[in-house]
Amino acid sequence: MKKYILGLFAVAVVSSCVSQQDKAMKSADKNYILKVANENFAKKKWKNSLALYDRLANLVAGTDDFPNVGFNTAYANYYDKNYKLAGHQFKNFAVSFPKDARAEEAAYMSALCYYEGSMDYNLDQSSTELAINELQDFLNNYPTSERSKNISQLIDELSYKLEFKSYENARQYFSMGDYKAANTALENVLEDYPSTKLRPKIYDYIMKSRYELAAKSVYDLKDERIESALSFTRQVEKDLPNTEYAKTALDLRTKLEKEKQNFVIVKKQTEARIATLTARQKKEADKTAEKNKTDQQIKDQISAEKKAMQIQRDSAALQTPPPAATFKIQR
Repeated sequence: MKKYILGLFAVAVVSSCVSQQDKAMKSADKNYILKVANENFAKKKWKNSLALYDRLANLVAGTDDFPNVGFNTAYANYYDKNYKLAGHQFKNFAVSFPKDARAEEAAYMSALCYYEGSMDYNLDQSSTELAINELQDFLNNYPTSERSKNISQLIDELSYKLEFKSYENARQYFSMGDYKAANTALENVLEDYPSTKLRPKIYDYIMKSRYELAAKSVYDLKDERIESALSFTRQVEKDLPNTEYAKTALDLRTKLEKEKQNFVIVKKQTEARIATLTARQKKEADKTAEKNKTDQQIKDQISAEKKAMQIQRDSAALQTPPPAATFKIQR
């Protein structure tokens, strides 16, 4: 019986709330709508309060209630996780009412909304970049504020997200076996974020990328790539001493030194084969040139003999007198 009565009471309360919300939505009484909206806000019924604050926007314009409605609307959207809209509303409040005691709070909440709206690192990071700018603006405008104490931490957190996205994108090249692209992309991460906390991991992948490039390099680039990889292993040991990365550097350098020794042998063998082939080609070229020279000499001799014979024929023709004239007897 007791449970039944409590159930009826709960239904009555819910019905009352529903009817009150419905009544306020249909009412033209500004004060009543505001009263119900504020009650919903106090009870954390964000969607109900937003529905009523939306109706009040025009009704309270130009009155003392207007700032309160705008401020509460922004907070209701924030708690309802409409961060983009809430951020815009908080920022608009801070700009529109700079002398209001809540202006600093609104500016802070605006920056916080942009922070909350930052997307995961594997998605588009334009929201993160915007959030960093908004947080930095608050830090610049309110450097002595108590709220500024955690701003730098939030900026660092968002900056790390950008760094991690760039690092992950570069690391994907390594996973795909495109070591040249991986090396370039990882170096770009270090250039873009010189103070990154990911430097040890980036060093590790650069070192491994250069090793793979050297080990799998074409002949003409192998010397250069082996030296580049060896140089970077020494840099890792210098910058990250007594770490797992330094141990990896030592292991890779041992392999690279062996690779270098093997390549010296291969290089000598290759150069010897090239020298032999070059000598053979020169010999064949000389033989061909000699043959061509002999053939040309024969051709020249034949040509000279033909010319001599022609001269003899021409000379004989000039020395032979023409036959005597033949006269016919006239009848």
